[in-house]
Amino acid sequence: MKHSSSVTSSRALTENEAATYIAMSRSFLAQSRMDGNRDNRTPAPPFIKIGRSVRYLREDLDRWLDNFMKLEHLGQC
Repeated sequence: MKHSSSVTSSRALTENEAATYIAMSRSFLAQSRMDGNRDNRTPAPPFIKIGRSVRYLREDLDRWLDNFMKLEHLGQC
């Protein structure tokens, strides 16, 4: 999977980098972190805290993305 060149090659990504990497908004990441996994909502990707900083591990984001059903058309939903 090729991602934007603006994402660092670091293993631990910042919120901005993680949002770019998974093509979701920063607000989605922040909200899902606060709410956790809720019914009828996209589940939150795993994250870690290092002191007061939030980081997302690249391998966790890859695994999180792989958990979604791959569709050929919307009739499969």
